[in-house]
Amino acid sequence: MIDKITAILKQHDPDFGRALQGAEERIMRRPDHGDYSIYRPDPDYAAVELPLKAAAVLIPVVDRPEGASILLTKRADHLKNHSGQVSFPGGRCDPEDQTAQETALRETYEEVGIAPDYVRIIGAMEDYETVTGYTVTPVVGIVRPGFSLSRHEGEVADIFEVPLDYILNEKNHALQSREWKGRMRYYYVYENHRHNIWGATAAMLVRFAKLVNEAQK
Repeated sequence: MIDKITAILKQHDPDFGRALQGAEERIMRRPDHGDYSIYRPDPDYAAVELPLKAAAVLIPVVDRPEGASILLTKRADHLKNHSGQVSFPGGRCDPEDQTAQETALRETYEEVGIAPDYVRIIGAMEDYETVTGYTVTPVVGIVRPGFSLSRHEGEVADIFEVPLDYILNEKNHALQSREWKGRMRYYYVYENHRHNIWGATAAMLVRFAKLVNEAQK
């Protein structure tokens, strides 16, 4: 499966065009995918004004002998944005970051302690816009076993892995809804025995699963 995913991303992101894009070229471009278009359809939605805030996350596909998995984090409860939610390692682009790939690798090392030497970047998916005004580049990397974890206690409450087969199985792509500010909102949820995955992270995982599954048909 690791070889298949590598080949799929090579075709989807030729020459690492998305993984190597810089922050300045992204903040003035509205992504086609995002929170409102995927799980909050709203004809009266007033889009966040440009420029957006550039960010990048790593989708860490861990190459386990017993089967590949996706590594995720649970954000600390005291954080201002998305507190307590499950997320990928990642964050806002720093001025010294030349590319989305650099941001994803740096943030992964800072948040969970996985050194860049353990990660082989294979490409990126399309940018994703959040309701908080970020344009997020989901960078995909293959993580080889043997790494050690070091949790950033100020940002990360937990680190865990979910089997890749579970993520790819479309039966687990649950679409749920709730009323928010007088309107029904829809969002994806992966129900997990440790932490439920929902919102932007779940939406990006569903997109990743569809990309992999459709390429194999």
